[in-house]
Amino acid sequence: MTRPVLRWPDRRLRTAAAPVSGITDETRALWDDMIAVMEAMPGVGLAAVQLGVMQRLAVVDASGERGQAVRLANPEVIHASSQLREHEEASPCLPGVSAKLARPRAVTVRFLNADGEVEERDFVGLWATSVQHQIDHLDGRMYFDRLSRVKRQMLLRRAAKLGGGP
Repeated sequence: MTRPVLRWPDRRLRTAAAPVSGITDETRALWDDMIAVMEAMPGVGLAAVQLGVMQRLAVVDASGERGQAVRLANPEVIHASSQLREHEEASPCLPGVSAKLARPRAVTVRFLNADGEVEERDFVGLWATSVQHQIDHLDGRMYFDRLSRVKRQMLLRRAAKLGGGP
């Protein structure tokens, strides 16, 4: 049994998550739950906020074979490439719709890893897209906030017709 995912327009999806002061057994257990939810979707990333846990925690696994999940606490982009990459993005918080977004093709992210150590790691391609998408969630943003007002309204109307939005 996996944890339920919040559905748009739950207010928590618009709330910035609180920083994590350290990595505990509870943190590791939550990451395990998050990976299970991500795998069940199936998806390539998940932020704790999407499960209603208001902590700056995320998991990302864009590997082809799976089982390569990176656990991140307090992730922040410290460098982004100027080259952009387009990718179709979606969220289980607003099922049935997606939008093509352009984000930096590569990012360097600083975060606390599962051992509680500060790590800097480069993410490229789908990995970079996913980690940026999760950081948006942790900041109280949804992927569709990056669309023009007209495209955002069209997407939300389409989601509402599918029963996934307001």
